Amino acid sequence: MDVNQASSVADDRVLPFQIEASALRGRIVRLGALLDEVLRHHAYPKPVAERLAEMLALAALLSGALKFEGVFTLQIKGDGPVKLMVADVTSAGHMRGYAQFDSAAVASLAPGPAPSVPRLFGAGYLALTVDQGAHTERYQGIVELTGATLAECVHGYFRQSEQLEAAVMVAARAPAGGGNQGWRAGALMLQRLPTEGTEMVRDDADEAWRRALILMSSCSPAELTAAELPSEDLLYRLFHEDGVRVFRDHGLEARCRCSRDRVVRVLEALPRQDLDEMKVEGEVVVTCEFCSRVYRFGDADIAALAKP
Repeated sequence: MDVNQASSVADDRVLPFQIEASALRGRIVRLGALLDEVLRHHAYPKPVAERLAEMLALAALLSGALKFEGVFTLQIKGDGPVKLMVADVTSAGHMRGYAQFDSAAVASLAPGPAPSVPRLFGAGYLALTVDQGAHTERYQGIVELTGATLAECVHGYFRQSEQLEAAVMVAARAPAGGGNQGWRAGALMLQRLPTEGTEMVRDDADEAWRRALILMSSCSPAELTAAELPSEDLLYRLFHEDGVRVFRDHGLEARCRCSRDRVVRVLEALPRQDLDEMKVEGEVVVTCEFCSRVYRFGDADIAALAKP
């Protein structure tokens, strides 16, 4: 489908595309209501919420390059004010995310522009994981955090782990009036496929890649997060001179995978003494880190699941 023939304005989806003149492939992600749903469960400070919004957009973007049945996870772990940040997406498009942080340390960050990755996360690592279930081998790539932005960290992963030639942009925008309604995020990726053939063919491919990067770099954070600018229109604005074609999109939605049955299976693995020590006012209370849903287990529940 030619991009100028599309009329969809939907958010919360991954849209693959191809630049016709060079056959370069890419994907664009725009997130809206999904972010509101994920972020409303936590009172994240603005710097933390912005980076988590970007992490969710990047997780959707990177997972779109893979063929898998299971869960793709993007994770940062560091020794700075934000200790842990996780965003994951299933092959069905269900997304969730959360962050662990030191409130006082985040509050002490100087006001102004968004803090850099080193200031927010400190020293640490970026991990990409694909888990396709108990009967398949889990894939995980881990690299040291390098770069001032999350996009630069992903570029570092490509260089060190996958040796892929790819370019990524990501941006997030907080609601104008504060709160957890009206969040926006967008991410854009171009990927260069291996070139075969003569030196002249490779030279042409190099020139096409450089041109695509220049066109991509003209996209501003405001455009990448603009609710009034559909993904198809943005792609046309960037790449129409070389022709751009979009393919079938992949929908995304905020949906946590926690359940009482999952919690029960975890608690069943614990000795009865440990369960008793976990009680607060006669109950074992388990709160999901992602969606803040609370699961309560009284004495009767514990007696039914505890091992001798």
